[in-house]
Amino acid sequence: QVQLAESGGGLVQTGGSLRLSCAASGRTFSRYAVGWFRQAPGKEREFVAAINYSGGTTYYADSVKGRFTCSRDNAKNTVYLQMNSLKPEDTAVYYCAATGDFPALWKRGIADYWGQGTQVTVSS
Repeated sequence: QVQLAESGGGLVQTGGSLRLSCAASGRTFSRYAVGWFRQAPGKEREFVAAINYSGGTTYYADSVKGRFTCSRDNAKNTVYLQMNSLKPEDTAVYYCAATGDFPALWKRGIADYWGQGTQVTVSS
């Protein structure tokens, strides 16, 4: 069993930066791939970024490539999403999710565990 808790969201101006954290419980966290997803009001949840169990492979949605960076520190059971050059269209609730099936995570948004989400608001 893995429990995930996101933090680091908030209000930022266009062009600003935020770093989200996804802290996990459980000693087997290093075996899981982790993804970030977001959902804006009235829209479907969408994939943002994902990182494999070791941190050696990452995938990003086209909309965030070059602006967002996903990394992990398995010693701290934490995955990060560094978000730079933020835009109003990045406004959403951001969720992290974990699974042992990395392709299913970033290709189909399938995960075994989900966090509660953290709000990111980018003002224009």
